[in-house]
Amino acid sequence: MDTSLPVITLTKHGIMRDMKTIAFEWKSIQDPRVKTISIYKRDFADKDDRNIAYFATIDNRFQTHFVDTDVQPARKYAYAFEVNSQDAKGKRTKIFVVNTLPVLQSVAWIHSIQGLPRMAKIIWRPHASERVEKYIIERKTYSDDSWHTIATLKGRLNAEYIDKNLKDDHIYLYRVRVATYDGIISTPSEVVKVVTKALPKSVTHIEATKNLPRKIDISWEKSNAKDFARYYLYRSDSIDGTYELIAKLYNNRFEDRIDEDGKAYFYRVSVIDKDGLESENKADTVMGMTLGKPLAPIAVEVMPLSDKVILTWSSNDARAKYYKVVRKQKVGWFKENIKSYNHINGNKFIDTDIQPNSSYSYSVYAVDANGIVSKPSAEVKIITSEATIPQKRIKSVPQVAHKIVEKPIQKDMPTQEIISPVQDLEINEN
Repeated sequence: MDTSLPVITLTKHGIMRDMKTIAFEWKSIQDPRVKTISIYKRDFADKDDRNIAYFATIDNRFQTHFVDTDVQPARKYAYAFEVNSQDAKGKRTKIFVVNTLPVLQSVAWIHSIQGLPRMAKIIWRPHASERVEKYIIERKTYSDDSWHTIATLKGRLNAEYIDKNLKDDHIYLYRVRVATYDGIISTPSEVVKVVTKALPKSVTHIEATKNLPRKIDISWEKSNAKDFARYYLYRSDSIDGTYELIAKLYNNRFEDRIDEDGKAYFYRVSVIDKDGLESENKADTVMGMTLGKPLAPIAVEVMPLSDKVILTWSSNDARAKYYKVVRKQKVGWFKENIKSYNHINGNKFIDTDIQPNSSYSYSVYAVDANGIVSKPSAEVKIITSEATIPQKRIKSVPQVAHKIVEKPIQKDMPTQEIISPVQDLEINEN
């Protein structure tokens, strides 16, 4: 040791400290023999090493400042300095004990806004320290094991944050930290709790008609929600199919007009509140149906006579109010003349507009009081003969063979009815 070498002397304010920084300032060294300055350090938090130890070297005697950034907030450290010549060490200074500043505290006041739709709003008082660069927002739920950083807001004067896309009727916890320009992170703020808004209550007692012509009436119990806005009505072809929004309503009933008989649909109704939240609707699905077609007439019979055709049938449905007959006349190989006879009362139709040696087919439809037409009956066909004589009654039953009997007309005897040849008659039953 060379005691003639100078000893480091700190200035009046030679020790400066922060949370993660300790700085020293000393008087300049004029002795040209000094080549380097050695710095010794001890961390009192290290229980295994109680001695001060070499930490760093300054290789320029003209340097008069040293900053240690390898420190932690609220910790105690010890430092000492000595100068070095080319061949010897100078006298070491006394030990300087320094405490870093405690961790920066977060915002002093924080508050949460409850009951927002799928959102949470937190507000706080801006931090007093002008060193604050930004705020770190952290969130967790009761099911989370740790906090998660969800946002960073730059600017000390920022004072609110709105968290979006949250679950309905769910609890969230929030806290705020501040960060300084030099990267110091504060302790967390007080924890605040937020409960998001619940969905509106679902509608109940949904009903749909099954007996109205060309429409389905849907009704349900009126919603008692204080912030009710409207109803959404959905429809699907199947109970598990895709539901399409067909109406936005303020009243608790709807008339769905459908241009199809016997058509079934499935319906669901949602309540929409003023914030746009929509209630659940899958638990209450109802099926509605338009009035189906009446049953087609049965046992259609046709009896060709010399100048007309008589068609008779039996009713198969009490809803039938009148009937409709459709006649097809074959013209050539590929063409048919089609004619309809409507509003036929009773179970009989006489067709006088016929031609000899022609092919005709008849179908009968039942029509109810709402004008709904049934499917066609079994079709019956005939071929008129060339003779202008009465012919045998033909039923809409499968074709059977008949023996043909021809009786000559005798003189001075009354004219007899003669059965026309069976091969001139064609019977078709669907």
